[in-house]
Amino acid sequence: MNTEKTEVAESRKTSHIELTFKSQVEKLDDRFYYEPMLSGHPSGELEPVDFCGKQMAYPIWVSSMTGGADLAGQINKNLAEAVAKYGLGMGLGSCRQLLDSDKFFDDFNLRPILGSQVPLFANIGIAQVEQLIKLGELKRLEDMVGKLDADGIFLHVNPLQEWMQPEGDIYHISPLEAVNQMLEETSLNIIVKEVGQGFGYESLKELFKLPLAGIDFAAHGGTNFSQIELHRNTEEANELMSPMVFVGHTANEMVELTNRVVDELGSQRMCNQVIISGGIKNYLDGYYLTEKINVPAIYGQASKFLKAALESPEYLDRYVQGQIEGLKIANALLRIKR
Repeated sequence: MNTEKTEVAESRKTSHIELTFKSQVEKLDDRFYYEPMLSGHPSGELEPVDFCGKQMAYPIWVSSMTGGADLAGQINKNLAEAVAKYGLGMGLGSCRQLLDSDKFFDDFNLRPILGSQVPLFANIGIAQVEQLIKLGELKRLEDMVGKLDADGIFLHVNPLQEWMQPEGDIYHISPLEAVNQMLEETSLNIIVKEVGQGFGYESLKELFKLPLAGIDFAAHGGTNFSQIELHRNTEEANELMSPMVFVGHTANEMVELTNRVVDELGSQRMCNQVIISGGIKNYLDGYYLTEKINVPAIYGQASKFLKAALESPEYLDRYVQGQIEGLKIANALLRIKR
């Protein structure tokens, strides 16, 4: 008998006894059927994911966060290295500053790190799109995307954030009108996203009718930029505006709304890709929602990646590995309840 194995087994059994009373689980995650009979432990890779003409090794998107501020450049570079290593996808933070100056260009210039195969999208606010429309200068966005060697651009829709922001912009036309004009006047791949409130049924239905590269939920439950701006505002503004922070739609609700819209639109649907983001706390949330939705989907996280990147590149690497291994075991052992 192998003495070393015997000692390990004895040690394990002792620890089991010691940990028994600390390991009583009362809360059940009832979104899944647990099927331990159908698979061995996963040893290979997941099926790659097609996204805007490129392939991602895993359905994980590093959502738009930051740029043009202290630490932003290094954070973005740390994230880009992890994205490149594991074959994920990445969205830049607001590139507004690049429209007027190259001062912070290096913060956003991630293609040399990412390589050519990783999907990378720039990002601009719908308020800036409206301003460029008024000036007849939408081509500046094409130039910016080209300079970044990005695959397209996020248009972030944030009326509540702008309303709560002390120096916020005013929308003079509907975001839908601005998006339509972008589609007509540019050849860019466009993803429309919210910034923490999500989209309701009518907004989703209008978006799915458009030839967009994708829709990013940015649902209620994750980083809420309206709340961020409210913290920057006056005490009086906080009292007046705070009720609006709590309106919106969760990612789960938006998946259900999307499935309804997809059924209703049928062949009228022109958008075929979704990024499920907003309140995605872990790989089980991502697995559940991407399996539940009836269109091709990946899941995105922002604050979790930001926290990991701020910790250290090594911690970020371990975090990404944990997401990937979690997805593999979920695919092997779990089936969602519909």
